[in-house]
Amino acid sequence: MTTGAGALRDRPYADVLIIGGGINGLATLRDLALQGVDVALVERGDFVSGASAASSHMIHGGIRYLENGEFRLVHEAVTERGALLKTAPHYVRPLQTTIPIYTTFSGVLSAPLRFLRHGKGPAHERGAALIKIGLVIYDSFSRGGGLFGKGSVPRHAFHGRKRSLQQLPQLNPAVKYTATYWDASLHDPERLALDVLRDGLRAGERGGTARAANYTAAVGAAGGKVVLSDSDGEFVFAASVVVNASGPWTDLTNAALGDRTRYMGGTKGSHIVLEHDELLAATGGRELFFEHSDGRIVLIYPLGGRVLVGTTDLEHDMREPIVCTEAEVDYFFDLIGHVFPGIPVDRSQIAYRFAGVRPLPGHGDLAPGFVSRDYRIEAQRLGDAPDAATVLSLVGGKWTTFRASAAHLTDRVLDLLARPRIRSTKGLPIGGGAGYPTSERARRQWIAIHADAVGFARAATLLDRYGTVAADVIAALAPDDEPLATAPGYSRDELRHLAATEQVVHLDDVLMRRTALAFLGLATPEAAAEVAAAIAPVLGWDAATCAAEVDRALAAVHAAEGAVTGPAVMR
Repeated sequence: MTTGAGALRDRPYADVLIIGGGINGLATLRDLALQGVDVALVERGDFVSGASAASSHMIHGGIRYLENGEFRLVHEAVTERGALLKTAPHYVRPLQTTIPIYTTFSGVLSAPLRFLRHGKGPAHERGAALIKIGLVIYDSFSRGGGLFGKGSVPRHAFHGRKRSLQQLPQLNPAVKYTATYWDASLHDPERLALDVLRDGLRAGERGGTARAANYTAAVGAAGGKVVLSDSDGEFVFAASVVVNASGPWTDLTNAALGDRTRYMGGTKGSHIVLEHDELLAATGGRELFFEHSDGRIVLIYPLGGRVLVGTTDLEHDMREPIVCTEAEVDYFFDLIGHVFPGIPVDRSQIAYRFAGVRPLPGHGDLAPGFVSRDYRIEAQRLGDAPDAATVLSLVGGKWTTFRASAAHLTDRVLDLLARPRIRSTKGLPIGGGAGYPTSERARRQWIAIHADAVGFARAATLLDRYGTVAADVIAALAPDDEPLATAPGYSRDELRHLAATEQVVHLDDVLMRRTALAFLGLATPEAAAEVAAAIAPVLGWDAATCAAEVDRALAAVHAAEGAVTGPAVMR
């Protein structure tokens, strides 16, 4: 694979330069590489370390967008959700979702008026009748016999108070109904994004050239070219087309390139991850998706033996730090009490917290909940020269629709390059989803084949963690490989393999994105030191470097709580 800033310095030109290594940028790299296009990508920080790392871990059709009239987006999102259940089954899985409901008719009249007023006016709780209407429409998007053909998830179900409390005994006894429907979970967003990157780089090896460099920023423009900067200084890079996929930083990236756009108006969303066995059991293995007292749609979601709670929707200045505040934590505790009033929660149970800014379009005085979650592409020139590159800026974009938005970007690029599309990404397996065993029999067969090397339990763990790419991890494990003392779910050689093959630059890349150690609350000082020592031989770190990396990683995990802590040109 052609990776790192050195590969860009050695040949400082490509047909296309993508700025931003979140999921939309990485998916566009993959799509362009599959068309045989010479493409390079740069990311100011680590890959998938910005908005894409701060998701609610869901691949969803967007039932609440129906209230905003965004039927095109819901159709596309439901279609992409169904596709990802098949192309990325190692990370995207069906998710049973339950809505607790406390009234019958509330919101039936106010919801249309609130839509017509663009979200202005007081919020009224959505009652059973309104939710039922929404779920019937949602089902029509999702299933066979509906408006858009065959779907892949069951229909919704409504239950009264008695049945609801039988299923979820800890639920607020004031509940009148529950509505249960199916969406999909995204178990490990960072690893799925890394799979997309790997696939793109491998496609470049086969049909063209694809390069990607993390910790490489776009800092300016000169003579119709982009000025890049890495740890060795600045250099100029030429491209016929520049794709700005830097998410909520899009306007800041364009400003660095000399064009002060005002496309973006992102809102901050925060989450906390709780280590709380009682709350985990109370969820019954399903997501609770509901309206809080302020009208905001929020969630409580069992994930990886922890409970994810989110999210807020707050206006944010991209020049300011992005952090989960104490006020937001209080908000999350309050919403838990709204649904599970008998379960106490306190800050000692927080394993991790994180925040990100949604790459939403500018929206003036429109209420955040009513801002479109759809995306569009804007075009401008990189300078005034006749042969200046065209800059395509992606405004908006969601995890669920990353393949579709990348396809639209790719089609625009191909038009500019006067090249045909030679391959579609529809139905194309992603990373460890290729050949992934989807039945219990096939799963056992896959594990049995690889159990000779590492044992049945370890092979099963690695399959769950990496999909079929686990075969490469298993092949890299030495006979004397040992589990980490501080995090025995991971092993020394496993981490060395990730460090050697996934462009790891810093320790926090491993703790926060190559593994789930930070998310699970396992990135302790002792674990950070052990992980640093494990990967040091691969990365050439001496004792002083290891100590500095531990300090940096703990600051990223604990002080910044997984958030960006300063101005950024891109993410």
